[in-house]
Formats: sequence, C-alpha cells, structure tokens
Amino acid sequence: MPELDYRFSVAPMMDWTDRHCRMFHRALSKKALLWTEMVTADAVIHGDRERLIGFSEAEHRLVLQLGGSDAAKLAEASRIAEAFGYDEVNINCGCPSDRVQSGRFGACLMQEPATVAACVAAMREAVTIPVTVKCRVAVDEDPPRETLFGFVDQVSDAGCEVFTVHARKAWLSGLSPKENRDIPPLDYGLVADLKAERPDLTIILNGGIKTMADAAEHLKTFDGVMLGRAAYQTPHCLLQADQLIETGEGVDTLDMEAALEALDRYRPYMAARLEEGTKLSSMTRHMLGLFAGQPGARAWRRTLSEKAVKEGAGLDVLDEALSHVTAERVAA
Repeated sequence: MPELDYRFSVAPMMDWTDRHCRMFHRALSKKALLWTEMVTADAVIHGDRERLIGFSEAEHRLVLQLGGSDAAKLAEASRIAEAFGYDEVNINCGCPSDRVQSGRFGACLMQEPATVAACVAAMREAVTIPVTVKCRVAVDEDPPRETLFGFVDQVSDAGCEVFTVHARKAWLSGLSPKENRDIPPLDYGLVADLKAERPDLTIILNGGIKTMADAAEHLKTFDGVMLGRAAYQTPHCLLQADQLIETGEGVDTLDMEAALEALDRYRPYMAARLEEGTKLSSMTRHMLGLFAGQPGARAWRRTLSEKAVKEGAGLDVLDEALSHVTAERVAA
C-alpha cells in the first residue's frame, strides 16, 4: 500500500463530509486526503455499517475518524474499518460538543492521555493501517504547552506517529461547538514549536486556514495542512490542492475550465445515486459554494437551493443552475 500523503487534507465535519461530499471533493482533487464524519466505535460495531461507513472506491485515500475511549471497542471498530478498505483510522480527541463529552470522547480526552495511549496501542495491535490522532492544543483552563506536549509525548510513546492539531483550545463549558471554531484564539506558534521539538512526528496543522496561499505558507513549517470550512464553503479551492501537493504553491484564483470538468466527473456518480433513490439535494448541497465570487454564482445557488429539494428533481436542475454561470461567462 502506498504511503499516505499528508500535505493536504479535508477535515472531518459532522453533517458535511458524507460520502456525497467526499465524491464531489474527489472530483475536484485526485490527491487530497479525505476524511469521513466522525462515527462512534459502538455504531461501527453494532450499526448499519454500509450506511454509516460505506464508501466508493474512488474516494481513496480515505480516513475513518472514530469516536470512543474504550480500547477494545476501538480496536474492533478499527478491524472492521480495515476490512472495509479504509486507508487509516483516526481517534477524535478534538470535538467539543456536549454529546461527545457525555460519551467520553472528543476533546475531553486531551485530559486523559493515558486512555488515548491505551486506545492507540490496542488499535495498532489490531490493524496494519495507520492509527492517528486529531486533537486540540488544550481544554478549558489547562496550560496549552504542557497539555499539548505531554499529550503528544504519551500518545506517541504508544506508537502514534501522526497528529493533526487544531491550533485552538477547546472550551467544554460556556461555548457552543460553533463558537469553539472561532472564539478561542489560534496558536500556530505553539504547534510549530511542537513540530520543532518532535521532528520525528508527522504534524498536520488545522484551524483557521482560509486560502491556498495560507496553506502553502504553513507547509513551510508543517508536514501537512487540513482545511475544514474553507474547503466546504469555497470548494473550488480544492481544484488547486494537487498543485499545492506537487509544488508547494498556493493559488486562489478559480479555474473555471477545471471546475466545469470536475462537475462532468461528478455527474455519473450523481446519476447513479439518483437511480437508487437518493435526493438530488443530498448531493447538490455540497456544491453551493463552487462558484463563489463569480458572475452567476447567486443564481447557481438559488436554483440548486430552491429546485433540488423538490420531489423527483434530476440532473436537469443541475444543468439549469449551471446555465446561469456559463451564460454569465459567455457574456463577459
């Protein structure tokens, strides 16, 4: 199995990075590392696996993010993930939601490095694919440097070699998950210090990266960058991901020809899912920001938002939406 390339990845985002989203992102970039939404170990073991963790072969390379703190369950879920064909499994130690806290996984595990280390050890024993961790720098009033460095030291001793670090604290009381994405200040310098002190580890930076130019600058320091909301809200940036991976250059202009070609690549997938009974809006909701800032973008979004949700909506709605963009392009 080829070694995973960590230079550019799209973050796991609940209710966003489902398989339709990932196939759209794969149409935009051949080389970006894609992630699932977080799925709990219990759900993987006991739930409808095809619905929860099924994916298309074209999505590779693909990471399954797991939630949990029970080493045996995470090991079993990892075995299932490897059998499904996932390229990597990741433990969520960064999500700050109340639901995650009540289940004793996510960011609260930053305060339990021994638990995470035990989980990593059990998972590595169970599978041959990489076992990685995504975390914050600290939680609540905990001191960031001591927390992050101590956490990484203990978890890496258990065999974890790859850490994706969201460069903010997680505030588990007083802030909503949405506020946790913006209000705690970013501390890229602290994560850079971690990379400098632990050059043996693969450190991927996450949090607040909005442009490919930003991503290129961070690649001078880190082994990789992870985009979350920017990759979702302005997905055309993924059209430049392969160039970033290959050359380290970050370009933020929209390549219209490349965007139209990506839609052509995504179209057969959409047609197949429509035949299976999937609603058009389940796929087009991930595409609304594709032409952000371009002539016709508002009409593109309006057409998809209003018509893709209707019963029986088909690819003719996509064509109508696209006509607004191409008509404006011809007029220009």
